[in-house]
Order: sequence, then structure tokens, then C-alpha cells
Amino acid sequence: MIRFRLRELMADKGFNEDRKITFEEVSRETGIHRTTLTKVANQKGYNASTDIIDKLCSYFQVPVQKIIEHVPDREG
Repeated sequence: MIRFRLRELMADKGFNEDRKITFEEVSRETGIHRTTLTKVANQKGYNASTDIIDKLCSYFQVPVQKIIEHVPDREG
């Protein structure tokens, strides 16, 4: 399964800038709808487009592997 690290990135950016980063701010700065950001952050297996991933990489100034990670499916 693919896991998005959006909440962690928002927390890191907020810590580094000594302020709170909100979905509203990320939405405004990236052009990604706030509802989409919420789905990316909360919905397991959300299927985000490469355009969304690219915008998040640009906003957080990180490579794609900092945005998403592969988590092996649990067997059993």
C-alpha cells in the first residue's frame, strides 16, 4: 500500500517555521483542493495523481520519496 506522509510534512514545516501549517494554507499555496488534501492525509490507499504529488514536492521542497512511501500489506 502507498502511504502519504502529508501530516508529518505539515508538522515538520510548522515546527521549522514556528507556526501551524493548515490544509487551507497548503491548498491556497498549491492549488490542490482542501478536500483532496484531507483525503490524501486520511484515506488509506488514496490514488493521487502525479500532478498532486508534484505540487506537494514543490510546496514542501522535498523529493517524492519524502511525500509517499510503500508499506507492505499485512498478511493474515
